[in-house]
Amino acid sequence: RVIMTDKEIAELIFRRRQQVLVHSVLYYRMNENLIDDATWSKWAVELEELQKKYPKIARTVPLHEEFKDFDHSTGSDLPLDNPWAINKANYLLYLRSEHIGAV
Repeated sequence: RVIMTDKEIAELIFRRRQQVLVHSVLYYRMNENLIDDATWSKWAVELEELQKKYPKIARTVPLHEEFKDFDHSTGSDLPLDNPWAINKANYLLYLRSEHIGAV
């Protein structure tokens, strides 16, 4: 069993929040999928468990308000108009198109 520091827990919560948000924007707003449902669900379940296990740390991490009542069932009620997430989603789509074009 790996012991994580509070800083590592906070970083993981933030990474999962960003991943879940960006891929929810891709799916619900842009009708695109870059990961499979199982991967999204794995990240979402892990995020929900981390937020429940470490509520004090979760409150200090960016996007806390947006993920305050998050459960892993859906990303449709997340802020899909978040400019950072939209930009990141567009960048990922660009990278995919460049990679596909290079093959």
